[in-house]
Amino acid sequence: MIYEKTNNMEVKRINRNRIFRLIYKNEKLSMHEIASCLGMSLPTVGQNLKNLQSEGLITENGVFESTGGRKAKAISCIKDAKLAVGLDITNNHLSLVLVNLSGEIVKSTRVAKIFENSQDYIKEIGELVSGFIETSNIDKSKVLGVGIAVPGILSDDKQTVVYSHALGLADRNGPDFTKNISYPSVLSNDANAAGFAELWNTEAVKNAVYLSLSNTVGGSILLDNRLYPGDNQRSSEFGHMTLELNGRTCYCGKRGCLDAYCSASVLSNGTDEGLYDFFDLLKKGGKKQEKMWKEYLSYLAVAVNNLRMLFDCDVILGGYIGAYIEEYVDELRLLAAEGNTFEPDGSYLKVCRNKREAAAVGVALLHIERFLSQV
Repeated sequence: MIYEKTNNMEVKRINRNRIFRLIYKNEKLSMHEIASCLGMSLPTVGQNLKNLQSEGLITENGVFESTGGRKAKAISCIKDAKLAVGLDITNNHLSLVLVNLSGEIVKSTRVAKIFENSQDYIKEIGELVSGFIETSNIDKSKVLGVGIAVPGILSDDKQTVVYSHALGLADRNGPDFTKNISYPSVLSNDANAAGFAELWNTEAVKNAVYLSLSNTVGGSILLDNRLYPGDNQRSSEFGHMTLELNGRTCYCGKRGCLDAYCSASVLSNGTDEGLYDFFDLLKKGGKKQEKMWKEYLSYLAVAVNNLRMLFDCDVILGGYIGAYIEEYVDELRLLAAEGNTFEPDGSYLKVCRNKREAAAVGVALLHIERFLSQV
């Protein structure tokens, strides 16, 4: 008897989740469309819709054109019913985003702040998050949690930064970034978070390699829409693949790493102002920038082709460079194809969808995804 009761409760939970997920993935649906798509009875669908509406998750959104009878009510998901905060910690700044259930950025801010492994810095993070939420003018009960993206390797339980050269952290001395945050919190590697955001809520792509080209080079491997962490939580450290024997010195102390050739700082250091100015000068025909860009693409093409040979799936370019590279991607595809043993073109090479604050968005989406799975 207890088993039957438990089983019935589980069936009801699954039905509820399927109904909400279907509405979530479609702009508008009628009750009859939901019942037909899911093979459920109208009373079952109707009761679930009533419950979801009372919880503020769905709403009636107009009516459909009549097909002869009464016009059917259109039902939609309320995007702002729940929200999540993403915080991206870098060596030089802190970025915060507020995202809704659709993964859209509702609000964002970036604060210049040099990282310090200190309690004062951790206290400031808590104050910054609290202030960010406070000034968003939202119902705080809607906030599912705060995700924190860090440029480093995490422990198996995702609670500790085991190592971060970018932040100067090693030997498990990472600070407790969540200490002063009064919401459920989760940590993620920044490149993994950005990769997760790239494939989140998509149907067309299941497997991909995300190459993050920011001030350091990283990435993520996504297999069947799941992140592959590796045996030691340090998969996809693409920046430290050897691109050239005894080549340029990398920030890690080794020589010839991809990071030394393809990080965004390789280009931003070519101007007095930064990456935006580099690409602005490149568009204006700056000879120095053209030379640097040609060399940059030649190294990037080798790295992209290597990733294609290793994983045989789409390679997505993201990070700071990903925000600028779209108009140059055809040139890069041709270069990558020249080194490809099996394919005549580089159509597998894609440009990221999330061109701003991808890591912050991705780590916030961890809370959104958990909520969607439990509705």
